[in-house]
Amino acid sequence: MTSPLTLVSENRSFGGWHRRYRHAATSIGCNMTFAVFLPPQAEHGPVPVLYWLSGLTCTDENFMQKAGAHRVAAELGIAIVAPDTSPRGAEVPGDPEGAWDFGHGAGFYVNATQAPWKDHYRMHDYVVHELPALVEANLPVSPRRGISGHSMGGHGALVCALRNPSRYLSVSAFAPISNPMDCPWGHKALSRYLGENRESWREWDACELIVGASERLPLLVDQGEADSFLAGQLKPDALARACAAAGHPLNLRRQPGYDHSYYFIASFIEDHLRHHAAALRG
Repeated sequence: MTSPLTLVSENRSFGGWHRRYRHAATSIGCNMTFAVFLPPQAEHGPVPVLYWLSGLTCTDENFMQKAGAHRVAAELGIAIVAPDTSPRGAEVPGDPEGAWDFGHGAGFYVNATQAPWKDHYRMHDYVVHELPALVEANLPVSPRRGISGHSMGGHGALVCALRNPSRYLSVSAFAPISNPMDCPWGHKALSRYLGENRESWREWDACELIVGASERLPLLVDQGEADSFLAGQLKPDALARACAAAGHPLNLRRQPGYDHSYYFIASFIEDHLRHHAAALRG
């Protein structure tokens, strides 16, 4: 049988393998590329997996190259899968104004309902359903899943976990866009992907979803206090209020002096990997 995955590249790393694959994604109607780190333990049987969702303008490569996650993932015996942040290609519409915060590199992990975005921008279905099914069928990983991400990807991680109870065993985020209904990035993305009816936005906003969540997975969130997007875009205080009102467990760590960059992520990624491993490995 022909594999649905095309190997793009591979590199030995901490006794395991970092690989990039390309495949035809049916949920979003275009070719997609994703990266996976397989720890040494994967040579002996399926290992649990952490799905990492990156932020605006990123691809699958940013986290794998800059976060410094491979060493600890190899120690803990967990795989990491990093998809791209949006559909791409000549057939996929981007921002008509050419901006960086919408379209290519800015899929926001939602299922678009508005033309011309609805035919391709279904990143939620891709990340939650199609990609895990593909990975679990073709690579030595188990259905024991965690999810994490940064900025737009932090928003995606929280929303994916909250919308899909029992799908993930753990969740965390770095500097997530916590309340996209109430920030400029969210307004732009949700109004275009979902339309102007703000009621339809609620199912893609972590602060709204927490209110009625049927599952109370503990949230680990790190936020840099020197992040230039902190007040205007990220709204961690809104997330804290929503969790407090709903009784949802939240460990919100405010890190003095840290900004929005991968220096921030690399500084605390070990804590997040151990948070996930505690749930994924039981």
